[in-house]
Amino acid sequence: MDFPEGRKYTCEIMNAPQRRFLDRTTPPHIVTLILIAGLSALSMNIFLPSLPKMAEHFNVDYGVMQLSVSLYLGVSAVLQILIGPLSDRYGRRKVLLAAIALFVLASIGTLLAPTAEMFLLFRMGQAVVATAMALSRAVVRDMVDEAQAASMLGYVTMGMAMVPMVGPVIGGFLDEVAGWQANFVVLLIAGVAIMALSWADLGETARTRPTSMMAQMRDYPELFASPRFWGYCLSSSFASGVFFAFLGGAPYVGTEIYGLNPTVLGALFGFAALGYGAGNFISGRFSVRMGVNRMILAGACITLGGLGLQAGLLAVGLAPAWVFFSCFALVGIGNGMVLPNATAGMLSVRPHLAGTASGLGGAIMIGGGAALSALAGMLLVPGAGAWPLVAIMVASASASLLAILGVIYRERHIRS
Repeated sequence: MDFPEGRKYTCEIMNAPQRRFLDRTTPPHIVTLILIAGLSALSMNIFLPSLPKMAEHFNVDYGVMQLSVSLYLGVSAVLQILIGPLSDRYGRRKVLLAAIALFVLASIGTLLAPTAEMFLLFRMGQAVVATAMALSRAVVRDMVDEAQAASMLGYVTMGMAMVPMVGPVIGGFLDEVAGWQANFVVLLIAGVAIMALSWADLGETARTRPTSMMAQMRDYPELFASPRFWGYCLSSSFASGVFFAFLGGAPYVGTEIYGLNPTVLGALFGFAALGYGAGNFISGRFSVRMGVNRMILAGACITLGGLGLQAGLLAVGLAPAWVFFSCFALVGIGNGMVLPNATAGMLSVRPHLAGTASGLGGAIMIGGGAALSALAGMLLVPGAGAWPLVAIMVASASASLLAILGVIYRERHIRS
């Protein structure tokens, strides 16, 4: 069943009477959206504390197993170029259910892989679950207007932030108790459960258009021509680039520089996720009142401030492991304010292309993240300390701030 676009669903976010849980003839419940997006986040980070042991298991260097992050992100970026137009053409529900089914099959493959090469191949297959993140955003934009979309995305990602908060903790514990493979068993079970929930609750929200795939792809120039789209897209991309660099480099820093075991390392990952959840709550609470641009600006400043504090403490020798990782709480708060608001702004530039914008923006964001993750893995070598990782994150956060300043300047002086 299709649902009309526009303001039909601009009712209060948490109490929308049109949504009935486990009724796929109505838009999905917010809990379903949180869990759908959370599956993508869980797949990205639950196994990170296990990377060193996975390298030992397959008898390869750490840099090879770190490709399980950067290749995953790279494939996610490519897929999202297609996800948006496909979902605009065929609907969010069909595309999402197909993607989760493929994720389940790829998860089985990671458990059966006999070599590192085969594991990485199936790991790239798991990247199809990036569809869940992209389309959960598009579904929100289908249901509500720009300001409310920022608020609702804040609540969705706040709930989703619980996943990266507990994921590495659980992953580190499972690694020590049952081996790294237990992490991928959890992903398999979660994939099956989320697919069943999506089948029962995820009503179609897109107004599908009877056009060809090539016609859908021709919508891209309309987005490319919008400076506002690029401003929001680059701000979110560089802000998330900080997080992706963290994913690529933090396991090495924690294990090789600070000598942490997987359980402790997983627990310290929680600082970033805790901050991210707080930032998402701030977005959900204040985005409608303050507007997306001011929220993005404030978040970008907090992110850069947290990294500046971390760099200063590291420079004067006052950054033991818990201090180094606790600074990521501020980074998480900033990202939690930037990402939902920048995403809402990006999807609102051309509302009739929300799915296309979500896919294209996600591709740019994740593609840049893959590059930064791989760069962090390459630069973190014995003797370099944590400085390469810090430098990459500071540069990315600075670029995010400049991007939103460009949007604000253009709106104030050019109005186009």
